[in-house]
Amino acid sequence: MTKILFICHGNICRSTMAEFYMKHIVKEAGLGNQIYIESAATSRDEIGNDTHHGTKAKLDELGISYAKRAARQVTKDDYDNFDYLIIMDENNARNLQRIIGDDVDHKVHKALSFIGEMRDVRDPWYTGDFDETYEDISRSCNALLKKLKK
Repeated sequence: MTKILFICHGNICRSTMAEFYMKHIVKEAGLGNQIYIESAATSRDEIGNDTHHGTKAKLDELGISYAKRAARQVTKDDYDNFDYLIIMDENNARNLQRIIGDDVDHKVHKALSFIGEMRDVRDPWYTGDFDETYEDISRSCNALLKKLKK
């Protein structure tokens, strides 16, 4: 089983959108029993909080299901337990390294690297634009799923 952990700063906007979108497309592809997906934060800012209402509204608009959840912080054990740790931006990279140490197994990837871009996923916490965040995340997740299906 391939295990994927999406990571952002607070685990309420971008990483949860990626988690639920990826679960949606994996299920549609009939691969739900082959790919396991979660999300986490590099900070403790939102620990215990549910998904941001803006992310929920975007997922509702698209007919993508989600579940009530509690934000959690990534742990050192996550590095051992997941095959892919997918970060949304450069700040996540620095903060993640403080938690897990060096990425000796090359498991950490920037989300948009799967579509050949190295820029950050746009953060709706600052922009308020969940549409553009969805655009980044859906393109990234679609490319990742295509890679995993090979």
